[in-house]
Amino acid sequence: MKPTAMTLMCLLLATVWIQDVDSKSMVMPSNSCCLNTLKKELPLKFIQCYRKTGSTCPHPPAVIFRLKKDIESCASTNNTWVQNHLKKVNLC
Repeated sequence: MKPTAMTLMCLLLATVWIQDVDSKSMVMPSNSCCLNTLKKELPLKFIQCYRKTGSTCPHPPAVIFRLKKDIESCASTNNTWVQNHLKKVNLC
């Protein structure tokens, strides 16, 4: 391979790598927002722990319940059943 072709190939790879690194820095923090919340009560026995959504979320306050098999579900803190569950479940 010619030196100029090799140089161009290295520059191209470096550019792609830098763009990939920048895109990963845009990932939401672990304290993410909820777009939708549960409508029905979630049985307490399925919940492992919970975390609160971030203060910068545009939607009403919610919690993210971590269920078995690492499934996550959002629920509004305005619901009475959610407030009761929070008293019985630990933070993640």
